[in-house]
Amino acid sequence: MKRNASAEWSGDLKTGKGRVTTVSGVLSKTPYSFGTRFENGPGTNPEELIAAAHAGCFTMALSAQLGEAGLVAEKLETTATLTFEKLDAGWTVTQIHLDVKGKVPNVDTTAWEKTTQAAKAGCPISRLLNTTITMDAKLEG
Repeated sequence: MKRNASAEWSGDLKTGKGRVTTVSGVLSKTPYSFGTRFENGPGTNPEELIAAAHAGCFTMALSAQLGEAGLVAEKLETTATLTFEKLDAGWTVTQIHLDVKGKVPNVDTTAWEKTTQAAKAGCPISRLLNTTITMDAKLEG
């Protein structure tokens, strides 16, 4: 299985502009720039897209882990917060923190801890990233 996305860029780093597109069409010439990446300007950036991918991947992995334990979530919510810092080596993703909330009937805290840790370790995006991944996982209800 292969997935595709593309990017184009015109101009220099600080005043240039780019667009990212996915084959699925979910992103179609979506703008990004120096301002969206380093100055919190409106638009997207590669790090935001990585955080979105990690949140989505982890949440699906958690659903799978719960299913293997015979459990089905009523609701799972994950926020991935990516930390992007300038180090001596250059700009680096230094950490991703996952805030997880779950409403899972009939789950106990031991099963919740086991499934969230397994999802964090087993999610393909977690395995892709060479950074520290931390997590707070809370049960609701």
